Amino acid sequence: MNIWIIMILVMIASFLIQQMLMSRFNKYSKIPTGSGLTGEQVARKMLADHGIRDVQVTCIKGTLTDHYNPATKTVNLSESVYYSTSVAAAAVAAHECGHVVQHAMGYGPLRLRTALVPIVSFANNTVQWILLLGVLFINVFPGLLWLGIALFAMTTLFSVVTLPVEINASSRAVNWLETAGITNYETRPMSIDALKWAAYTYVIAAIGSIATLLYYIGIARRD
Repeated sequence: MNIWIIMILVMIASFLIQQMLMSRFNKYSKIPTGSGLTGEQVARKMLADHGIRDVQVTCIKGTLTDHYNPATKTVNLSESVYYSTSVAAAAVAAHECGHVVQHAMGYGPLRLRTALVPIVSFANNTVQWILLLGVLFINVFPGLLWLGIALFAMTTLFSVVTLPVEINASSRAVNWLETAGITNYETRPMSIDALKWAAYTYVIAAIGSIATLLYYIGIARRD
């Protein structure tokens, strides 16, 4: 199949998955867990249950901007999660705390992803220019394109390594939510569904990155 067809399909799939994610989040944001705990309280409880007391839970602006920052040791929850008692809020808060637990336990894929961050940060700022110049001057400096490919390969590796990190965090979240009595047999499938669509965004991002990497390798090999 032509690489351009694959990339177009990836773009369409990415758009559809984002729409489904927002739809699921909006749907489950209207359904309470029954525990009465807000996203903030869910996060604090999960951290406490795992004996983690040096991580702060903060509120940030935006929608689905939730993330864990290991550098500042903060779980940053969006307002729609921080103050909400919904299934969606509990799932998102627990997922982010799942990353905290991974960090505390030295989870291998997370350690690898963290080690890649400086390289990927550099690559993200330079790789597109290097690839462009590499394609334009492929007959003069063929090594430049391969340098760009090597840098882009690091970002692709980062995308691939992110998959087990996110899936594992979601698994930890779902299991803890049920064990802690925050979800039950009715709401557990909802939390799974919400996190499943979030995971799909990382899957499609990895596929897109792999397709792009193969595209540039194909150009370099045709020289």
